Amino acid sequence: MSPWKAALPGDHLDQIDTPALILNLDAFERNMQRLQAALSGTGVRLRPHAKSHKCPDIALRQIQVGAVGICCQKVSEAAVFVEAGVQDILITNQVVGDKKVAHALDLAKRARIGILVDHEDQVSAFALSSNERQIKIDVYIEIDVGMGRCGVASTERTVSIARQIDQAPYLNFMGLQCYHGSAQHYRLPQERQNAITAVCEKAAATKEAIEKLGIKVERITGAGTGSVMLERDSKLFNEVQAGSYIFMDRDYAANQRDTHDLPFEHALFVKTAILSHPIQGRAVVDAGLKASSVDSGMPAIWQRTDAKYLKASDEHGVLELTADSTLKLGDYVMLVPGHCDPTVNLYDELICVRGDRVEAVWPISARGALL
Repeated sequence: MSPWKAALPGDHLDQIDTPALILNLDAFERNMQRLQAALSGTGVRLRPHAKSHKCPDIALRQIQVGAVGICCQKVSEAAVFVEAGVQDILITNQVVGDKKVAHALDLAKRARIGILVDHEDQVSAFALSSNERQIKIDVYIEIDVGMGRCGVASTERTVSIARQIDQAPYLNFMGLQCYHGSAQHYRLPQERQNAITAVCEKAAATKEAIEKLGIKVERITGAGTGSVMLERDSKLFNEVQAGSYIFMDRDYAANQRDTHDLPFEHALFVKTAILSHPIQGRAVVDAGLKASSVDSGMPAIWQRTDAKYLKASDEHGVLELTADSTLKLGDYVMLVPGHCDPTVNLYDELICVRGDRVEAVWPISARGALL
């Protein structure tokens, strides 16, 4: 960690040292309220994904507004949120290995915990350990709905795994995880609609096949920021897991919005300063690969037309300037990260700004929780 703080509450925006991760509280709060209001009265629960923010202060605010709990991607990530007081967490990942199984069950003694499975051996491991320790845990079967990553491919095998879970005394079969991550970034509305229609067809067929055994599929959960309104309106999903909606990165903003899509605002920024201006038309800022993830492309420069972020190295970002640019050494610009999740994981703190003043500094407590 840095030996000093980039900012303290009460500081002016101009005083925040760089590079720094900035949260615009007004935009963040509007995004939170916008999705929660869109789900109100629909029977669809919001379980936002905390891998986007890794910040207990944010999770607790989401729950206060109406979320039923959160998703986490790793057991160690979930542990941070349980410690902070979050009582309902779905770990949207397969949990494999004796240590991880034990840790997940440890958490299930303190909070309601759900895990995903897509293989019989995963069920067996949890069935054995939960029975020995007499600890209940929720179990969801992940099905491959088109992403080509994790998930059971065939309906027949999914039914068999559901039966195996149902027969284990301390495993509580909850339903199906049906997340199509790639569809979140299909640029055209019709592409996203087609993908989620296919997701729903497979999920509905799987649900019907399981319930023919007399096993209730209580929950069908999934969805992300790019398709959340489609799952909301599907008449099939009863829980959604959008995460990036609170921040909105440059990549999500590149999606062409449909009429029913929610107008989420950019709320997450990297403040960066010009540390070199070697020639006309080029400037170098102090935010490179260690300050903003570029896996989804370079960050955008916020509300400026006289500069473009061209390329990044470890500690440097190169800007291309127009001939009439007024940017000079020491000036700062705000970057919209290409991908918010891995960008947040680069920082220890979120500097929360309202207007031009720092209102709070929130620790990113689950940063680096990879186990």
